[in-house]
Amino acid sequence: QVQLVESGGGLVQAGGSLRLSCAASGLTFNNLVMGWFRQAPGKEREFVAAIRRNGDMSYYADSVKGRFTISRDNAKNTLYLQMNSLKSEDTAIYFCAARLLSNVVTGRYAYDYWGQGTQVTVSS
Repeated sequence: QVQLVESGGGLVQAGGSLRLSCAASGLTFNNLVMGWFRQAPGKEREFVAAIRRNGDMSYYADSVKGRFTISRDNAKNTLYLQMNSLKSEDTAIYFCAARLLSNVVTGRYAYDYWGQGTQVTVSS
């Protein structure tokens, strides 16, 4: 059974940092493109970042570029999102997602498996 389990969310002041993790099981992790998405109240789920299977290239939404870093440890079947210089507009539920095909895309409907999400709240 495929499972993606996020952790690391919480409440942080603006300008602070958080590191999210996503533990994967039931899949061959290094065969998956992985991504992070987020959904704020009343808004659509949006792309945050994605990373290729071997971690050699990553992609970011313009709104987080230069502040967030996506990474993966294939030996640990774990995906990470380091979030620095957090802003109130980063407040959302953050989801990790897995894609079976090898090309990296930013559309949420292209991802096959999803975690349950972890709440990130940034106070101003």
